[in-house]
Amino acid sequence: MRLDEFLTRVRDRGEFHGDDEAEQVATAVLWVVASRIPPDDAADLARDLPAPLDDALRPERGRPETFGREEFLRRVAQQTGARPRTAEWDAGAVLSTLAEAVPRERVDRLLACLPADCADLFGGPAPH
Repeated sequence: MRLDEFLTRVRDRGEFHGDDEAEQVATAVLWVVASRIPPDDAADLARDLPAPLDDALRPERGRPETFGREEFLRRVAQQTGARPRTAEWDAGAVLSTLAEAVPRERVDRLLACLPADCADLFGGPAPH
């Protein structure tokens, strides 16, 4: 998926004012995702995303951190300057777009790395 396509979907789903805001939120959400998943998975995911979004998944962080949905959303809120409820909306706009932009097996690997209660943020029901 091209950058403009990705940002348009995020912008529309998140009801953002423009592509700049959509890109800022997408970068923040992807940065938090990258802190939660193994570096190899982050690198694989980055290869499927357009620049500059791929850069958010490439920071040198070492081992993934372990935290749940509440902390995930708190970190997104911290990155975007939003409230946690808004961060949930923002994360859903980005992650549901991500689920359409990358191969299904990549999404499945990502879901396996994240807390199970984050699955709804990808736009579908939680896996059984």
